[in-house]
Amino acid sequence: MSNLSKFNFTPEVDAILKAAPSVVIPKTRGELLSLALGGGDAEVFTVTYDVNSKPYDEAHIVRARNGAVVNYTDDYMRRRDPDCLIIGDNKPTDKPRLKDKWGYDFESVQTDTFAWLKEQDLMVVPFMVGGTSFGYEGVLIAPANAGFFAGGLADLQFFQNIDEYEGTFTPKVAIYLAPPFRHTHFDGKQVVIHNRTDELYELYSYNLYPGPSAKKGIYGFLLDMGEREGWVAVHTAAVKTIDPYDNEIIIMHEGASGGGKSEMCEHIHAEPDGRILIGKNLRTEEKFYVNIGETCELHPIADDIALCHPSIQNDSKKLVIQDVEAGWFIRVDHIKQYGTDPHLEKATIKPKEPLIFMSMDTEPNSTCLIWEHLLDSNGLPCPNPRVVFPRRLVHNIVNEPVEIDLRSFGVRTPPCTKEQPTYGIMGLMHIIPPALGWLWRLVAPRGHANPSIVDDGGMSSEGIGSYGYFLTGSVVKQANLLLEQVLATPNTRYVLFPNQHIGAYHVGFKPQWIGREYIARRGSAKFKEQSLVKAPCALLGYTLDSLKLDGQYIRRAFLQPHTQAEVGIEGYEAGAKILSDFFKKELKKFDTPELHPLGKKILDICMNDGTLEDYLAVIPMKY
Repeated sequence: MSNLSKFNFTPEVDAILKAAPSVVIPKTRGELLSLALGGGDAEVFTVTYDVNSKPYDEAHIVRARNGAVVNYTDDYMRRRDPDCLIIGDNKPTDKPRLKDKWGYDFESVQTDTFAWLKEQDLMVVPFMVGGTSFGYEGVLIAPANAGFFAGGLADLQFFQNIDEYEGTFTPKVAIYLAPPFRHTHFDGKQVVIHNRTDELYELYSYNLYPGPSAKKGIYGFLLDMGEREGWVAVHTAAVKTIDPYDNEIIIMHEGASGGGKSEMCEHIHAEPDGRILIGKNLRTEEKFYVNIGETCELHPIADDIALCHPSIQNDSKKLVIQDVEAGWFIRVDHIKQYGTDPHLEKATIKPKEPLIFMSMDTEPNSTCLIWEHLLDSNGLPCPNPRVVFPRRLVHNIVNEPVEIDLRSFGVRTPPCTKEQPTYGIMGLMHIIPPALGWLWRLVAPRGHANPSIVDDGGMSSEGIGSYGYFLTGSVVKQANLLLEQVLATPNTRYVLFPNQHIGAYHVGFKPQWIGREYIARRGSAKFKEQSLVKAPCALLGYTLDSLKLDGQYIRRAFLQPHTQAEVGIEGYEAGAKILSDFFKKELKKFDTPELHPLGKKILDICMNDGTLEDYLAVIPMKY
């Protein structure tokens, strides 16, 4: 208990810790991983809580040779519920409040939570949000048997050994973990209550899946700080690519969950014979391949969240970012067999340090394999298997701030045919003007068959910047911040990448991987206007007339889906209307007096079915 003297807690937290039967403050990652397995030598440790006087098993933790494997007993807990964010305070917000959605006064739930914590053996885990040199102090107050949750948080954020911290540790954000409340108060649903006070940003986490709180809840805190101080934390991955001729380019890939952010930092997946399967026609089953003699060298920068803080911007007129996370929450649903991604497989099979895995089918004391996914109750593999991977273990990691050459946006697209038209009309790569780059980030389509979250399917939005579900403040204020960011960085260019389907072809994440190889080989060269073709849908800007990679031309059917026999202009135009109607529906919320005047002009262009030239006239494009 003596180490608690280094903390400057609120009176409420002090009271919890004084009343708890025991309090442990882990000092090392090894201690956290030991706690994940109950602090003993058990091969399988079960995380159990009393729910209405009956024991309820929330998760089983399996001891593997390469780490700890977490398997939730409830299928629903294996993915993030996008509607789990609830507001407990009375500050301005676009999100639902606790009283309105669940009928509780926040103070009553807070009192119940604190009373429950006082009866538990607890752990206190200090961490830094944003880094140890630049960042905000944070703390987790959790039951001691939730060691895997604490270990995951410590890997995702910047775990702090309190003995090594200089001065008094004064948290700016606190997470209170009380898993039984999911059952006793919230009908089994994932709920994370955000309570924003001037001194402390509080997160009340009522479930054990770390996505909504230890990751996205902390993201909400960063967005709140950025809204107060005038900067943005972007939902993005980023990578420095070096092609075989030593051309370098830095790509920042944004998008909703499932939009290909983590995949942008992955090496392109090849067939056993080394060929790259670009796509398979869903009707004819015809496959199209290319051979790439030597692919780009990759230097990962960020996987999911990056800071665009004013202190790191420079005079280049390019956006400058820096990773805000200590570890990456990597989804591996697309790795279905050995050899799919040899780099990640090697890194996880025999890691330098034990890892935390989620939703993997693993026997005790065996090696957890990232293609052995746990089966859900329907007999199908869990669509959201994960591994928490500390960035210090990532090969060729880039730690310093970087200037962004190209800002891409990823969209999960369904199949599209003339008989069944959808928004799956995007070509392999679209070059778009900055005004459209801004609009896509306002609309932020989540897209088809999202594996990361509980979803009913169909086209929906992840909200402003593709981080809307984690935002507690104003979407219009965020829209203004993003537009000011676009205007201040004219030397950063914009592209779109689909994933999963291009028209009638299944393509997976090949568009962004092929596009990355192509762009890297161009280096800083601009696109020639004559090589660009206006897409029939103005929202998609330009596509390419041709794309040549290592002496091989990519078929026009992948660049211009309306040329596919299965789609045609008829299917394309029907899909374009679906996309346009979706944009108009999602943009209505931004049409307020508080919106930036230039943003209002861009919205009006979209609402009035403007042309590509209209968008170019508002903000010129550097090809």
